[in-house]
This record gives sequence, C-alpha cells and structure tokens, in this order.
Amino acid sequence: MFRFLAAAAAVLSFAALPALAAPVSFDGSWKTQRFSLFSSNKYGFNGSSVSVSSNGSVSLAYRPLPETYWDATSAKWSWSVQEGVPATDLRKKGGDDRNLALYFVFLPEAEAAALKGASVRKLLTNDAARVLVYVWGGAHDRGAVLSSPYLGSRGKTIVLRGSGTGSANESVDLARDYANAFGGGDAALVGLALSGDSDDTDTRIRASISGLSVN
Repeated sequence: MFRFLAAAAAVLSFAALPALAAPVSFDGSWKTQRFSLFSSNKYGFNGSSVSVSSNGSVSLAYRPLPETYWDATSAKWSWSVQEGVPATDLRKKGGDDRNLALYFVFLPEAEAAALKGASVRKLLTNDAARVLVYVWGGAHDRGAVLSSPYLGSRGKTIVLRGSGTGSANESVDLARDYANAFGGGDAALVGLALSGDSDDTDTRIRASISGLSVN
C-alpha cells in the first residue's frame, strides 16, 4: 500500500508541474520575405539571438513551427534597441514604422494541417489566419491594442514598448491576448515572424531579439 501511495503521489506531483518552455532557435529555418525589390533589412541569425539592421527599409523574417509548438499559450523573449525610429501612429498604413515587431501566426487546426509548409505571404492572406503582433515602437501607451492597417480584422497590434531605445524582457499570455483580440476559439500557433520597419521615416534601426521560447 505504501508503495502504491508513493507512486500515486509522484504521478500527481509530476502532473502538477508546468509544461516546460520550448525554445525557438534563430537558425536557418527563418526565411526573409521582401516587400520591395530594392529595400530589405539585414538579419543576423546565430542560434540564440537575431540582430536586425534596417536603413530606411522594411522586410519580414518568418519561420513555421512544428506541431509540437501548436498548443503554446504563452511566450517569453528579450529584446534590445540601440538605434530606433521616431514615434509613429501604428494604425496608419504607410506611416507605421516601428523598431521591432514579433508576429505570432495562428490557424484553426484543420487549416493548419492543410497549409503545412505554406509561404508566409499565403498564411498572412488566408481568411482563417489570426495574427498577434507585439511591437516595440509607436506613439502609444504600453498595452494598447490596435487594429492592423494591413491585416484588418485578422490581426491585432499589441504595444509592449513605445518608441525609444534600451533593453527589456517580455512575457506574454498568448491565450488571453488571442481571446481578447479575436473572441477565442480553436487556434494552433503555426508560425512566427519578426521585422523592423524604417522605410516611411527613412531612419535606422539597430536592434536584436534573444531567448525566445513558447510554452
């Protein structure tokens, strides 16, 4: 009986432990999506971190996530800005420069399975996709939730830091933010993207992101 109770207690204590965070490597699985033939950011992927260099330019780096990440409900990362763009209105199409943006791309599980391996352009234009965009930049208060000028009802911008420089650690509740932004529902985290955007203000960005993990 003692052995049974001890084993049961061990099982229950193990079940009560939180799920381990899954690190997301900044490796060769990230691919750059240009928006202009003549202008693109430079990304330096080195495993645990990525540097972002933007000179009056904009582009997006994207990586799909395997099914083991699809049920993630939270995320953590660190980021740093040495040079950044001025404060802008992130609701204004064509005037929404920002230092850094980290995109979390969701799809219903049925759609996720059907679109495995799809390009980021195809995912971001899919009617079923929903995107949370966490931003460092803009002339808005921390925690502001803004409609995306490009994604419409499929995307929401969440301001974590206003324009400026420095370093910060972030921890976000994806499940809560998704429910607040889109009303909840079945969603799988199928991909991540990051960008710097300095083309509208013709300025410079020198920044980095490190220690990204989802849970």
